[in-house]
Amino acid sequence: MINRRHIRVKVMQSVYAMLQSHNDDIIREEKFLKHSILKMFDLYVLNLQLLVEVQKLSAKKIALSKKKILATEEELRPNTKFLNNRLINLIAESVSIEGYVELNNLRNWDEDSEYVKIILDELQKSDLYKKYLDNKEDSYKVDKIFVIDFFKEIVAPNEKLGEYYEDTMISWADDIPFVNTWVVKSLSKQKETSIFVLGNLYKDKDDEEFVSELFKKTVLKNAEYEKDITEKTPNWETDRIADIDMILIKMAMTEFLNFPSIPTRVTINEYIEVSKDYSTEKSSYFINGVLDKISKEFIQNKRIVKIGRGLL
Repeated sequence: MINRRHIRVKVMQSVYAMLQSHNDDIIREEKFLKHSILKMFDLYVLNLQLLVEVQKLSAKKIALSKKKILATEEELRPNTKFLNNRLINLIAESVSIEGYVELNNLRNWDEDSEYVKIILDELQKSDLYKKYLDNKEDSYKVDKIFVIDFFKEIVAPNEKLGEYYEDTMISWADDIPFVNTWVVKSLSKQKETSIFVLGNLYKDKDDEEFVSELFKKTVLKNAEYEKDITEKTPNWETDRIADIDMILIKMAMTEFLNFPSIPTRVTINEYIEVSKDYSTEKSSYFINGVLDKISKEFIQNKRIVKIGRGLL
């Protein structure tokens, strides 16, 4: 499921796009933001589905090899450990995944099957694959460890697959690392005795509402927040402050004033971390300094009201 930090990243990107385009259709932009987050689930499912499709292609290749007129002993009696992998079979049998694929018409691996072949070829050339086939232990534990390593070492870092995802949907470029981590967590948690069930995109209704409220309130208060920031940065011209830094500071201010259950220090730390990935080298120090000043003034003026002890 999507976490609060990645929600903040998605909102940041939407606020940036809206301000850069000078577009004031907040309803349309909010819909696009929510659509972008929803499409992350497609990427998550496609990665799981890819593991199954690679296994299917392997089975087809083995079946064709057996039909050769001069088939070798190895081709006639192939090692089928990969075809019998318990974790991949659980994913293949998942009604949850099958229903999602049908409902959302995810036909990527039918229409772009060359990427399935690319991953299978890389897998079969790997030491990981050879060691797995040679391992005499036949257990769910061994199967699961292999699938996780297969995804982490071969699927996730594959450049051609990454480029394909980015070409399919531009917003996936920033979603790939998060979704890869999500897939690994799902594989790691899966038990042999349980059916594979897709989780929820959001942890709860609060997280879903957090997306809309953070986006709308940041955009609507954009000019007002800019005045507050200008007052706290007298040695800086507004146009000298990086656009992303300004947006992150404004988003943090939105959280200060509108989300009473989020501690002020948590908000500051979250935006410092986001800035390390999306802004300049020194942005985290700048953002920390400005938000520290703003939060102290807001607390003193009672503009910040938090619920619960220790939330300031």
